Amino acid sequence: MTNMQIFQVIEQAIKKPPIPHEPAKQSLKAWAMYCLRDRGFKVVYAQNADFAIEMKGGEKLYFKVANTDDNLDPQFGWIVWDSATKTASLVPPQ
Repeated sequence: MTNMQIFQVIEQAIKKPPIPHEPAKQSLKAWAMYCLRDRGFKVVYAQNADFAIEMKGGEKLYFKVANTDDNLDPQFGWIVWDSATKTASLVPPQ
């Protein structure tokens, strides 16, 4: 699977989640990790990001979560929650 395909699967996982994100009940980070694990991703601890997805072969893709798309660090993938539309979006790393 190429990184482009992986990002498409990640985007599907957060656009059509197994459970809706309810900010009062769970953090965006916990919800995103749950959605990705539900799709079969190996979600692991990351020191300088909110979490990482470990690929076959040990390569890791690093992610952070945010409630706004202002000033996103391009070295990370971002899962951004839009509280107005109640939807999450994926911003891949540059």
